[in-house]
Amino acid sequence: MNVKRSTLSLYFIILITTSFGLMADSCSKKVKNNIATTPLQPDIPEGFPKPVYDFENNPLTEEGFALGRKLFYDGRLSIDGNFPCASCHQQFAAFSSYDHSFSHGFNNAFTTRNAPGLFNEAWQSAFHLDGGINNLEVQPLAPITAPNEMAESIENIIRKLNKDDVYRQMFRSAFGDDAITSQRMLKALAQFTVSLVSADSKYDRFKKGLLAFTPYEERGYALFKQKCATCHTEPLFTDGSFRNIGLPAVPGIDDLGRMKITGDPADSLKFKVPSLRNVNITVPYMHDGRFASLEACLQHYNNGVVKSATVDPLVADGIHLSNTEVVDMVAFLRTLTDTTLTKNPRFADPEHKAIFSPDRH
Repeated sequence: MNVKRSTLSLYFIILITTSFGLMADSCSKKVKNNIATTPLQPDIPEGFPKPVYDFENNPLTEEGFALGRKLFYDGRLSIDGNFPCASCHQQFAAFSSYDHSFSHGFNNAFTTRNAPGLFNEAWQSAFHLDGGINNLEVQPLAPITAPNEMAESIENIIRKLNKDDVYRQMFRSAFGDDAITSQRMLKALAQFTVSLVSADSKYDRFKKGLLAFTPYEERGYALFKQKCATCHTEPLFTDGSFRNIGLPAVPGIDDLGRMKITGDPADSLKFKVPSLRNVNITVPYMHDGRFASLEACLQHYNNGVVKSATVDPLVADGIHLSNTEVVDMVAFLRTLTDTTLTKNPRFADPEHKAIFSPDRH
């Protein structure tokens, strides 16, 4: 789902309510109400830390995954049918909103943040760029109900789904009976989104010893480890923290980031450190999409950091790269593109299958 906007009220609601290749265990079935489901085993990539997501509370099944995928691509989750989750999270762009600073919403509205890539959600404990949501299974409530995004109510979605015989059968297959509830809908969506794992880029194959970097990529990787890895920690390429990297607020939007959630002035202009995986195809960049190229991002760290009381000490004096080093750094960042994620038909719209096959060199 679009992970841009959150409100304090939603945040408190959440506090109260508190593929990677998925492999079906074809020999083992779980039975509920005489309905057999096909368990899926999460494929935890080699070298990744232990997931944060509680798979025991929402066991993955082939049926739950299929239901979540159908919901993800279904415009009926929006008020006018035109804005499914996938409208802001496009597979070819690593499930980000490609080439738009702000995503489009209902009634020609725009959001106020850029939609980042949607992958490796199992390793996140806070969602949205301000961390205002702490539970993946309720995260979709924000974009679904936001008037400038999907602008729909959960009650109306449930009414629409109940009119569809296919959905009733899919809910029965996934949960044992055909009751369509908000909790089941959100669990199914989570089963799909938590399955979007990115761990098969050129970088990953390099780390496994399956191929070599070019001299440019090799030099760029060395620079990355020296200048960027503290915040963009391998293998997830984010440390999950919130930082002010010296980007002044855009007049008229005045987005103060994490401070919107905590109310603490010390959090002013702090935003979640994004993963750099697939960064070459998740353009534009930063929380508000203000930069249109990787080179522009690196130039910001070279000489564009605006100092303030909350700017992160790691970037306060800039991260300086020569023109040659910029070329090398960009070459390395491009090795983080995972076409297994972006071309896998398993993650595509079930009504319009992708023509690509997973790219595994």
